[in-house]
Amino acid sequence: MPKFLIQATYTPDGAKGLLKEGASGRRAAVDRVVNDLGGKVEAMYFTFGEDDLVCIIDFPDAVSMAAVSLTVKASGALHTRATPLLTLDEIDKASRRQVTFRAPGE
Repeated sequence: MPKFLIQATYTPDGAKGLLKEGASGRRAAVDRVVNDLGGKVEAMYFTFGEDDLVCIIDFPDAVSMAAVSLTVKASGALHTRATPLLTLDEIDKASRRQVTFRAPGE
């Protein structure tokens, strides 16, 4: 199942909601959304610095990830980035695949 690294920053309204609901309330909400689409939350951590939240999530496909991303962003409560995570085996397979490419100007 594809894995994604989610990095999120709360907007002021999102932070107010987090203060009201607590971290466990947010975890329950994330679990519900991800599970409803056939996924699984592998890890969820709150941080401080540039990001407020980091998750590793398994989804059945990229379309499920995109659906969640669009819905969360539309809420205005979070700014998010989703990065696909590839296994060592996937990179090994990619490195063996023939690709015909010509660099600009060559």
